[in-house]
Amino acid sequence: MLALLVSGCSTVRLVYDNADVYLGWRANHYLNLDDAMSEEMDERIASFMAWHRAQALPKYAQLADDARRRLERGLQPADLVWGYDSGVAQAREGLRQAAERIAPLLDRLSAQQIAHLERRLGDDNRRFARENLRGSERDRTRRRTERNVERLEDWVGRLSRAQVERVAQYSQRAPAMDELRERDHKRLQAELLALLRAKEAQKRLPDFLANFDRGREPAYAAAVEASRREYVALVLDLDRSLSREQRARAARELGRYADEFRALARAAR
Repeated sequence: MLALLVSGCSTVRLVYDNADVYLGWRANHYLNLDDAMSEEMDERIASFMAWHRAQALPKYAQLADDARRRLERGLQPADLVWGYDSGVAQAREGLRQAAERIAPLLDRLSAQQIAHLERRLGDDNRRFARENLRGSERDRTRRRTERNVERLEDWVGRLSRAQVERVAQYSQRAPAMDELRERDHKRLQAELLALLRAKEAQKRLPDFLANFDRGREPAYAAAVEASRREYVALVLDLDRSLSREQRARAARELGRYADEFRALARAAR
């Protein structure tokens, strides 16, 4: 969902208004639910979406407004710490709320449905390897640079040559994490499958999902932290180099998102 938001505010409404259908389809893709369980899943998703509209979206709107004000005056390191911590806090809260709603159904999955989930996760792992582990490290660095430039230009418009070069420096300096990410995905998947086979979703799933980063291998945790430091340095350097037009565009985008989030929240009333 967050990845889709950067393609424009009109997409926010389109995606959000159809999120329940998409989530139901994805749940069935992974779990192969029968008709009764599929209907129950739809009800549980609807309950989560009602909570999200009423409780999460107003917070998103406030965060977007706060980010806009900070951007307009020029970013400081503390602003990026605030942004990161705020985003993680919202993710943890949303994951916990979703887990609490879906867990009772997951505790009734059959052995065949859990095996189906395991096969689907295996498909995901192979797709991740094809998309992220192919090519030389130089090729991967180039792809990281291209992705980061594209994402930044969605917010500020076309980057200057010097700004693109600074993004390329970040891609070279930040630690390569694809193999570490792959191992961590598989660790989380194995823990999830064990939890489901033990019929302990109601007991353990909310805490498991809300603390998705707990239990990471030390090398991965260190790489994540190093990458975050490099990204903070990148954003601060780019902030100092933004033209008046680039800064104004990014501020307008944040303001539009705040308005969209509030409009979507009001639709729940």
